[in-house]
Amino acid sequence: MPIAAIYGPDDFTNRPPGQATSTSVIPTRTAPALPRPSLEWTSEVERATAPIHARVKHVIPPIEWPLMAPTIHAINQLKRAHNAVILAHNYQAPEIFHGVADIGGDSLQLAVEATKVKADVIVQCGVHFMAETSKLLNPEKTVLIPDSRAGCSLAASITGADVRLLRERFPGVPVVAYVNTSAEVKAEVDICCTSSNAVQVVESLGAPSVIFLPDRYLATYVASKTNVKIIAWKGACEVHERFTGDELRAFRDADPSVQIIAHPECPPDVLAEADFTGSTAHMINWVRERRPKRLVMITECSMADNVRAELPDVEMLRPCNLCPHMKRITLSNILESLLTLGEEVTIDPALAQRARRSVERMINLKN
Repeated sequence: MPIAAIYGPDDFTNRPPGQATSTSVIPTRTAPALPRPSLEWTSEVERATAPIHARVKHVIPPIEWPLMAPTIHAINQLKRAHNAVILAHNYQAPEIFHGVADIGGDSLQLAVEATKVKADVIVQCGVHFMAETSKLLNPEKTVLIPDSRAGCSLAASITGADVRLLRERFPGVPVVAYVNTSAEVKAEVDICCTSSNAVQVVESLGAPSVIFLPDRYLATYVASKTNVKIIAWKGACEVHERFTGDELRAFRDADPSVQIIAHPECPPDVLAEADFTGSTAHMINWVRERRPKRLVMITECSMADNVRAELPDVEMLRPCNLCPHMKRITLSNILESLLTLGEEVTIDPALAQRARRSVERMINLKN
């Protein structure tokens, strides 16, 4: 069914101005924790990074590898020195996702894996709300984000005050928040979800109506898969909302045999043209199982690169859009983060306790 209603900041005359702010960041420690490594291309670096190069040689040009490999090698050495683990989202560039990450995946996978981490330090290679989620689930650990400016258009679209206004307008209606939200917002909702489990989470509540925020297009997708009445928010992912159904039809006109898979954050006319719709994890599994000859992945660019690194026999056609926020994370600032143990994410303990409940409720539902 279509969404029942949709609201945004302009629909509340008494809405406080501003965006959600729930964390602070400690830029760096007073001095570098370890000596700065040499970043020269040497025979030792070549040998140490050879297994990584074998994985990414289909997506990273040979001329670029000697420039990246010394930093990759240094990062992997620093991880061991600090007892650190790197979590990387599927939208990170291949040199990060395949080169230095210990755990890769979508938001749900990273949230679940964050609860199992034994390391003292977590370096979050993703956007800010992901680092917040790792901190919520690991309050005693040091959580670093290489660039705290790595934001998210969805997380920026709604505040905790907005959630309270929605609750006033729809008393008693449960609220589901996409994990692409701040800790301040998570503290105001009943349960979180990701694109992997959004339908499952909504139906688990057993309610006739649910407030689902902040992604209007994911809300529309969920509404099409359930009989629950969905009340949505006017947020959108700036990467996925730019795709159009016309783009997909053009690919089919050029090659009717091409397979197209899309993320549910895309507009409905895009999903209507896709052969499969799913989260980044579901998309990857679909490609592994189907092994299409030619494929269009309607999502962030690096996702296609990371899949092609694993499955070089799949030809990727690339109508993708770059996420400017994900691309703030680089090998250079990951190295700097491990050298200085900055930028460290901190969350007010009282707020963290409330926000943690909604994330843990989602994870417990999965398990």
